[in-house]
Amino acid sequence: MPLGAPIGSGLGLQNVANLRILREMITEVPLIVDAGVGTASDAAIALEMGFDAVLMNTAIAQANDPILMAEAMQHAVLAGRQAYLAGRMPRKLYATASSPLEGISR
Repeated sequence: MPLGAPIGSGLGLQNVANLRILREMITEVPLIVDAGVGTASDAAIALEMGFDAVLMNTAIAQANDPILMAEAMQHAVLAGRQAYLAGRMPRKLYATASSPLEGISR
């Protein structure tokens, strides 16, 4: 269980490069991001990177509305996992049109 950031800090994923390396090298066991998750987007990013789960407490326990934050986390991990499974589009340094030019009325 690699740390996203110091426990209880809520800083989010502080060393994304190391987390990516761990995920690439360790494939035979589930990997769970532990510590540092402060909000739903942090959880989504971890799952989008291919981690199997996130472990959290403080983000929910110290939220102004813990029940609402727990629901947000649920949606985030579902969205992050689905995005990972769907596969993101390739990153490019330049713009390319994605709309078809065929069949357009002029």
